Amino acid sequence: MDFQKLCTFDTFTQLWSHYGYGENLQDVIEQEFTRIKGITYLDHAATTLYPESLVRDYFQDISRNVYGNPHSHNPSSRLTHDTVERVRYRILQHFNTTPEEYSVIFTSGCTAALKLVAESFPWRPQTESEAGSLFCYLTDSHTSVVGIRGLISSRGVVALPVSPQEVENRAKDEAQGEDVICQTEHLFCYPAQSNFSGRKYPLSHVKGIQTKRLYPACDHQGRWFVLLDAASHVSCSPLNLHECPADFIPISFYKMFGFPTGLGALIVRNNAAGILKKTYFGGGTAAAYLCGEDYYVQAANISDRFEDGTVSFLDIIAVNHGFDALYRITGGMHNIQQHTFGLAHYTYMLLSSVCHGNGQPVAQIYAEGQFESPSTQGAILNFNLKDSHGQIIGYSQVDRMASLYNIHVRTGCFCNTGACQSFLGITNQQIRRNLQAGHVCGDSIDLVEGQPTGSVRVSFGYMSTFEDCQKFLNFVAECFVEKPVTVDQGRLEQLKTFTAASQGECEDLPIKITNGEICKVEEELEASLRGFGHRDFNSHREPYTLTNIYIYPIKSCGAYEVHDWPVGPLGLLYDRSWMVVNGNGVYLSQKREQRLCLIRPQVHLPSNKLLLQASGMDTISVPLENNTQMHTSYRVCQSKVCGDRVETVDCGDEAASWLSDFLGQPCRLIRQSPGFTRHVKKKPSEAATSTSLSLVNEAQYLMINRASVRLIEKVMSSRQDDSEGDQLLDTQNVISRFRANLVIAGVKPFEEDNWPHLIIGNTRFVAAGQCGRCQMIGVDQETGTKTKEPLMSLSAHRNGKVTFGVYLTHQLPEGSTKASVLSAGALIQTEPYSS
Repeated sequence: MDFQKLCTFDTFTQLWSHYGYGENLQDVIEQEFTRIKGITYLDHAATTLYPESLVRDYFQDISRNVYGNPHSHNPSSRLTHDTVERVRYRILQHFNTTPEEYSVIFTSGCTAALKLVAESFPWRPQTESEAGSLFCYLTDSHTSVVGIRGLISSRGVVALPVSPQEVENRAKDEAQGEDVICQTEHLFCYPAQSNFSGRKYPLSHVKGIQTKRLYPACDHQGRWFVLLDAASHVSCSPLNLHECPADFIPISFYKMFGFPTGLGALIVRNNAAGILKKTYFGGGTAAAYLCGEDYYVQAANISDRFEDGTVSFLDIIAVNHGFDALYRITGGMHNIQQHTFGLAHYTYMLLSSVCHGNGQPVAQIYAEGQFESPSTQGAILNFNLKDSHGQIIGYSQVDRMASLYNIHVRTGCFCNTGACQSFLGITNQQIRRNLQAGHVCGDSIDLVEGQPTGSVRVSFGYMSTFEDCQKFLNFVAECFVEKPVTVDQGRLEQLKTFTAASQGECEDLPIKITNGEICKVEEELEASLRGFGHRDFNSHREPYTLTNIYIYPIKSCGAYEVHDWPVGPLGLLYDRSWMVVNGNGVYLSQKREQRLCLIRPQVHLPSNKLLLQASGMDTISVPLENNTQMHTSYRVCQSKVCGDRVETVDCGDEAASWLSDFLGQPCRLIRQSPGFTRHVKKKPSEAATSTSLSLVNEAQYLMINRASVRLIEKVMSSRQDDSEGDQLLDTQNVISRFRANLVIAGVKPFEEDNWPHLIIGNTRFVAAGQCGRCQMIGVDQETGTKTKEPLMSLSAHRNGKVTFGVYLTHQLPEGSTKASVLSAGALIQTEPYSS
């Protein structure tokens, strides 16, 4: 049995029998999730996908009915009120409880629900006669839980982090009973399921804390309340509040249904609701109040008391359709749990058993157990990949390669620093050092001094399929395993015995799998790619020259090659001064819309016009400079580029209509406002800069080297036998994919990475770092089609980051008013880093 046989549905069904929901799952996918065709979506822990019938039925509902403000008493308002109350009841029914036991308070999400508890809990500071309140939380908790610490610190309340091991290891043999002497309220928070690893913590902890048998409740007098963070758990698992009577349960509905977003709830045990005290009161929360006196009586109903203002009633109505679709498609949460766990279990077994040709494991998996049972493990798999030498491959590189295969995963620390530190062995001091090195939560700095700062997470939803697992595993084998692929037979057999619902032992699997040899690149190429230290910069025979200059007037559209071009305050004049946004005002790039590269803008300086050209379209123009008329007739809007807020000006209906017709979706052309200034981002340890940017990603200029391009061409040629039919790319095609402003020649491959400064003609430039590459270089700039090259070769053969090209900023002499001009053919003076 070879690797491909392992990645078959027959093997899967031998390992796990629960798949689908009684009918052909593929038929369900084709009916309800047609939009994900060609996509392997493995980020359900972040948000799951909504079925088309949900939004269709919801749209028909709000189209047929008039829903008024539920605070009024007219017929349309009563309809809204009654429908919202029906949804509250349905939520409680889903969690096997009743309105007599629990109340539903709608919020904007799980985080808002947590914040509501934090702001309303009766925290008591410590006094000489009485112990103060404790806020205790499991270290494997989401940032939104740990963030409660910031609110209570000003109130003199102690925050106590508790490791998962301490809860039971420091427990008492018996429950402590009710404390009649000390009535101080304490709060313990833990996740029903870790959003990092998918580990499920015992729901019995709820009663264990409430009865003061488990730590930390057993060591501290007072009344203990439990906040059960259920956001991750309820997406794929049932939760029975009759058996698990937590006091406060925050949830988000988009994790359950995919739609609506921006709506969550705090489910509150009625017996515990009385301790929550509000200070602010908004519309609908008051039974009575006086404007001229400090007199306020809160609403008697728990939900009314805490829902400030008008709830998002149309979104709440969508929840009703979410439940309809969920139960109609799957039959219930137990079926979802069995289906999704089976997929995660199978993926875990194979990924943890696959090895490189030299026997080294491919993956470091971060999990507490061995995925034995859906009662202890959710449908989440967290890992880092390793090369054949045992070194961690940065998660950003994995993410970029996954995007090339249209596989959607999540990377980083997943807003759970505690679990990330625990599994990856990151100390508190390393966290601080990583910050000094420029790494912050959510960025792409995946390795600092060779150590990982985060990991990769795949997660499954009720509409996930075996084919999703298959494509993911084949992707790992193709891109990250040194051939021939091998399997740790002993481990695989051991894992099979751990399967909770195993259908019996599978036949013996051979250890070695012949999957074809990848052609080795010539030794000289490997040597060239194995890091680039200090070189003799005077040994080259030909001078460094600037061979090509390109500007990209409209960001992510086609290049415009020029021979001589002015240097403006933001870079090359008019480079990336415009960009295209969709109907919601969101920037469109070739990652989302590949046909942007077929738009060929040209800057015509004599006529002061930007020309928009594309095959099959009439040429139109927009003015290069904003004039007084534009300021009065075109609206100013806010947009974002690489996380930066930018102020832009709309370029009018003619350009919008032209773009919309060509791209087949509502679009508009916008340009950066002339009075708006955007600066280069700097690391915390670096001094502030006054360098200004246009709508570029990170720096004023991007430079690439023809020698480096030729080397990558050779690497691609050596891998051609293993490619999936991609034709060999010529030099100009590769150059165009890297979308550089400046192309140079006359140097060795990747030598440009080591230049801190250079002078082109009479203009001095400072290096601003290497350019990290993504799947966008897979877009052929002539046709708009996508290929896996050159990203595959770049990822496979460059040490460290998938980088190509160097960012530059210009240094104009202080007080200089003379316009600088760059010319193709100009000589380049370089300065290497000192060794």
